[in-house]
Amino acid sequence: MPTAVLVIGGAVFALGTSEFMLSGLLPEVADDLDVSIPTAGLLISAFAIGMVVGAPVLAAATQRLPRRSTLVVLLAVFGASHLVGALAPGYGLLFASRVVSALACAGFWAVGAAVAVSLVPAGARARALAVLLGGLSIANIAGVPGGALLGQHLGWRAAFWAVALMTALGLVGVLLFVPRVEPPRGDERVPLRSELVIYRDRAVWLAVATTALFAAGTFCFFSYLAPLLTDVTGLGEGWVPVVLVLYGCGALIGTLVGGRLADAHLFGTLYVGLATATVVLALIALLAHQPVAAVTLAGFLGLAAFLCGPGLNARIFNVATAAPTLAGATTTAAFNTGNTVGPWAGGLVIDAGLGYVWTAWLGALLLLAALGGAWLQPRDGLAGRNGTRRATRPAARSGGGLPREGSSPGGLPPGGLPPGGLPPVGGKAPADRARLGGGELGHG
Repeated sequence: MPTAVLVIGGAVFALGTSEFMLSGLLPEVADDLDVSIPTAGLLISAFAIGMVVGAPVLAAATQRLPRRSTLVVLLAVFGASHLVGALAPGYGLLFASRVVSALACAGFWAVGAAVAVSLVPAGARARALAVLLGGLSIANIAGVPGGALLGQHLGWRAAFWAVALMTALGLVGVLLFVPRVEPPRGDERVPLRSELVIYRDRAVWLAVATTALFAAGTFCFFSYLAPLLTDVTGLGEGWVPVVLVLYGCGALIGTLVGGRLADAHLFGTLYVGLATATVVLALIALLAHQPVAAVTLAGFLGLAAFLCGPGLNARIFNVATAAPTLAGATTTAAFNTGNTVGPWAGGLVIDAGLGYVWTAWLGALLLLAALGGAWLQPRDGLAGRNGTRRATRPAARSGGGLPREGSSPGGLPPGGLPPGGLPPVGGKAPADRARLGGGELGHG
């Protein structure tokens, strides 16, 4: 694997750590800035809002820009926003810094994936993208708990300084090891205007809604996991990083297993994952006062939730066949719409006096709604067992750069489909690459 791809994956580790680390730092942030924990939780929504806006905008805006220069600028903006966050005297500036950092994160995902696949042979593109997702998975296992541990001992601002340092290292790596890569030109690039047709398709909107409900249900609870463990379960702060590690390990296992299962049974995998996650959240709500149960179930929640990720991601690509650029942006926007709504909704039930346990109940209800959306999708008469659309009209005009209705760019990381599309890897069908799409609960 080229060193440049490994460097990009390392930078993704820094981005992923930043995206999720506040889930373990909310009590410290709230105390320092003199705001409520639900208000501090909106900082997670702020990042998600930036991802929602940044994914489609930057996917379009960077189509014609030099790739390496774009990566450098995006990492510089991302690192600078964390310096601002670390020095922020109040909540407002910290909120704004989170939005800006998310915009840069969304752009880096889109451009970084395009660079990664351009540096390897066609038969190695799947492995190159897996390196990027590996950076995000490691962030969930090591970066997020590490940020929580650092924040507890040195203050939450130390975690922001650490992310800024990791980003600086990633930027130096990009300058040293990533070659100059020109963007697609002429016939290689599909006009964005041609891709907008996907938003007229009800199947696309149903897939987006299902994904958003899933992310909302997961983050409604996960955003307030730290205060639930300390205030409801009665565990010490030192247990929060441990539980986050368990959640991250479950997430990694879920991603690997979900990708393999979704290859042949996309909707079946979604049904099992969504139903299991719903039950796990309900059990957490019932058993939150029992430490062993709460800690164990948190790990199972990571497994069940990320079991759904590859299938949800691949499904959007499968129905958005005419949009090689906007498909990735749409996936990112769908996940992060849920990541915006979830913490906000969880904050509402806490402010209403229902307590942290009710974030689990509300999350279970949102996941149940996502299960309903998944159940409806294959019943539109257009989806096969693996979630790939059946052809319903003639192939697109030749020379226009659009894939046939029955084809799909496959399941890539959120925001990560290279402009111009990705040809089949190893001659496999789109669903055979579903395992590549499990990285962005948050993908963010």
